Amino acid sequence: MSALDEWAEVVCLEFDLPAGSVDVRAILDLARDVAHGVDRPAAPLTAYLLGLAVAQGHPLAPSAARIAELAAGWDSRRA
Repeated sequence: MSALDEWAEVVCLEFDLPAGSVDVRAILDLARDVAHGVDRPAAPLTAYLLGLAVAQGHPLAPSAARIAELAAGWDSRRA
């Protein structure tokens, strides 16, 4: 088990979230895409927003994919 997987498990236990419910790789991949496509500080913000979306019932994989598409199309001149 990696340190990230172990950390996710500890936090899930602390907040009574289903064990193994975190797709660490999907979240890290999305954070990378956003950091490179938008702005580095957007990565943790986006992970949080993805969490809110999932908490409201949006499925993780399609939501992460859609956000990654938004990041890929982001024009850095907007910032």
